[in-house]
Amino acid sequence: MLRQSTRLLVTGALGMALAGGAQAQDDTIEIGWTAWSDAEFVTKLASRLINENTDHTVELVQTDIAPQYQGIETGDIDAMMMAWLPATHEDYYEEIASNVENLGVLYNGARLGWVVPDYIPESQLSSLSDLSNESVRDKLDGRITGIDPGAGLTQLSESAIEEYELDGYNLQTSSGAGMTAALDRATNREEWVVVTGWSPHWKFGAYDLRYLEDPQGVLGGPERVHVLARAGFDADYPQISQVLTRMYLSLDELQGYMFEARESSYDEAISQFIDENPDQVNYWLTGEF
Repeated sequence: MLRQSTRLLVTGALGMALAGGAQAQDDTIEIGWTAWSDAEFVTKLASRLINENTDHTVELVQTDIAPQYQGIETGDIDAMMMAWLPATHEDYYEEIASNVENLGVLYNGARLGWVVPDYIPESQLSSLSDLSNESVRDKLDGRITGIDPGAGLTQLSESAIEEYELDGYNLQTSSGAGMTAALDRATNREEWVVVTGWSPHWKFGAYDLRYLEDPQGVLGGPERVHVLARAGFDADYPQISQVLTRMYLSLDELQGYMFEARESSYDEAISQFIDENPDQVNYWLTGEF
């Protein structure tokens, strides 16, 4: 989703997290994940289903997105469930595509963009182009609230400021949590705010929001999130490969349970999903409707 480098590096603690090699543990499947809300939900959901319904055990390996791509190429981890394609993770994927297995699409309609609350009139602000209006800039104090400085979304947002000639604006970088905190403060006061955002994200379940139009396409288009596995994974774990291949969620469905996870916990939200979607879960596990 938010690539932080165009190179694939594993150093320090990240290298230690992947040390040992997934292929050395026949009954244990190592799945990498990054601390993004959607990644946490889908990866922990898959882990729960595999642990409780098969003879295999999942070990979750938390690390940045770049080491996950390297990990499935080298076989240090078995799979990852957060490959944003075709554009956001293009650099990573192109380097390893011939050496990994693509198990298919986990969900469609993922995207990056700039987001505003619905209470801001569309007649005044519906597009990135509208941000050049002096009255709009004044209401926003010339600020776009962003996330991590090294994130791909941040780099794209910097490009958007240049492409749309948004003089007088400052991209205020912080973190994902800092961005949502700023959004929460603004919506509680019904103040004007623009934040960098992506779908899926729990904030779309918590607030009434919309994306600003991006007529120049600087921030990219619709993305699909894929499950990737190391070479040989399907042959080694055919049952698990089929489970991961059959897993699919709609964006609205995913965002709803991500919001539930924020309100309670991921364990509770996953239990709720399993209880409320028995036919869907059974199909993932067995291939039978």
